[in-house]
Amino acid sequence: FVVPPIPGRCGDCGPGYATPLDAMKGPREEIIYVPCIYRNTGNGKPDFLATVDVDPRSPTYSQVIHRLPMPNVGDELHHSGWNTCSSCFGDTSKKRNRLILPSLISSRIYVVDVGTDPRAPRLFKVVNPEDVFWKCGLGYPHTSHCLGSGEIMISTLGDPAGNGKGGFILLDGDTFEVKGTWERGDETPPMGYDFWYQPRHNVLVSTEWGIPKCLGYGFDPRDLGKGRYGRRLNVWDWTSHRYIQAIDVGEDSAPLEIRFLHNPDASEGFVGCTLSSAVHRFYQTPRGDWAAEKVIQVPSKKVEGWLLPEMPGLITDILISLDDRFLYFNNWLHGDVRQYDISNTRQPRLVGQVFLGGSIVRGGRVTVLEDRELRSQPEPFVIQGKKVAGGPQMLQLSLDGKRLYVTTSLYSAWDKEFYPELIREGAVMLQVDVDTECGGLTVNRDFLVDFGQEPEGPCLAHEMRYPGGDCTSDIWV
Repeated sequence: FVVPPIPGRCGDCGPGYATPLDAMKGPREEIIYVPCIYRNTGNGKPDFLATVDVDPRSPTYSQVIHRLPMPNVGDELHHSGWNTCSSCFGDTSKKRNRLILPSLISSRIYVVDVGTDPRAPRLFKVVNPEDVFWKCGLGYPHTSHCLGSGEIMISTLGDPAGNGKGGFILLDGDTFEVKGTWERGDETPPMGYDFWYQPRHNVLVSTEWGIPKCLGYGFDPRDLGKGRYGRRLNVWDWTSHRYIQAIDVGEDSAPLEIRFLHNPDASEGFVGCTLSSAVHRFYQTPRGDWAAEKVIQVPSKKVEGWLLPEMPGLITDILISLDDRFLYFNNWLHGDVRQYDISNTRQPRLVGQVFLGGSIVRGGRVTVLEDRELRSQPEPFVIQGKKVAGGPQMLQLSLDGKRLYVTTSLYSAWDKEFYPELIREGAVMLQVDVDTECGGLTVNRDFLVDFGQEPEGPCLAHEMRYPGGDCTSDIWV
């Protein structure tokens, strides 16, 4: 007699979970993978993948327990993805055992074995930039998502010369060889960045950051108003792979991270716009096309001592809890992380906020002259005796929605410009406890990963991934 598998349990049918709500019942995270960057720090060392212990029962809690250096210098590891995820849940031949690490600047793609020893990953394969350039005519890879077909799809910011061009690299899910591009037809968006797909609605939506050869040297205000930063959500037909619609969300808005609701029947989601500091809800209309409406606006602050007279919040990451109840985003410059109740997706309601550094702290270089939200400048954020440099940037939420992890590096060229102290002192990783009943955010004072204390010198920590998947890498189809 064979006991049948329990539906929804990780590993019974394939990678991930049957539904988002099943994923919320998954095991608590014990380790997190974090790309750490040395580019633009003057260090000359290669970037590495850190494994961080996040198990409070462990003697190495909130410590880096393993480092996997890359074989090259100057890659700018940035975001990461999986060889398979919950989109392949029904395929028993698939395992989530490879982490895909695109390099934003070098255009290399690293494939890391996290299955043999999850606590000590090892390099499995290197996809050279020449393969990406010649087979795809693309460069500057950013977001990696696995597809239900078993293939891996990676969005790009531009072409090999650093001009803007939105496109997608396809990797074979077994050999990790470059197969070519996903898109078909002659028409492509002028820029690329992040993407999310949903086959039930025959759609993929991508975003635009900016032209790579401009971004590579930092932020130049003279680039504003010249079409060098993105302004569109780009809609693709999932079946034909063709670019079919552009949704304008405003000049120089720079829409970055895009998230559908996790429920695969839902035909809506949210996107965070960096330079305009707005969150837009995108949705399918009764006509079958797609539209967007602004549902959150973070007011800029009038300031002295900064490069512009008004400072935007700079929303650089957003995510949605697996039950589609809460939306989280950061303001990298203002220094706060926010939690919104999105039970009514057209009217998000602020229910939690915590300040974790930023550019407007009391006693800093910037004086706030006019503020539509705060009565006074926030105090510097200090934890375990360390004054945190930079502001909250990448976010990752535990499967059960109760713990929010935060790192502080955005992109080395912008870190160097906006937070020079971050280059000197290194990034940190923090953990925020979440009230999932009424809303609310509280810093866990027992958790601090100080990447300023790395053996090879201070480094810049970016995106985070759990071995079992998370709410920004798994897509249900």
